[in-house]
Amino acid sequence: MNITVNWLQTDFHMEAGNEEGGKIRIDGNTQIGGLEGGMSPMQLLLAGVGGCSAIDVISILEKQKQDLKSLTVEVDSEKVKLKEGYSEFKEIHLHFKLSGDLDVKKVERALELSITKYCSVSKALEKGSEISYDYEIV
Repeated sequence: MNITVNWLQTDFHMEAGNEEGGKIRIDGNTQIGGLEGGMSPMQLLLAGVGGCSAIDVISILEKQKQDLKSLTVEVDSEKVKLKEGYSEFKEIHLHFKLSGDLDVKKVERALELSITKYCSVSKALEKGSEISYDYEIV
């Protein structure tokens, strides 16, 4: 895996790209002089855990022959600033909104497997953060 981050020569505005040509904008928040022209690095971590888990859940439910029509993951966090000067997430909570013809037990199993076993991002973050989740079928 290879990611390249290029500074766009305006404040803290950057563009990250992967080997396949995917791109995403990164920026600092306005409090440190950013333009709000992209996601902050900490927001990218939260987007990563939400996206990683969503991929797992979609894959697991497809294998279980579930008719998933839509999936939204809302990621909320509590960030704490440490004495050393940096911040980390104390708590991360994922709220899954699913729709379709879904078996509740299979949804619960898919979510559990994603968060506790398959999602590499949640596994990396759980060392310093308490990760929780809930769901609703709408």
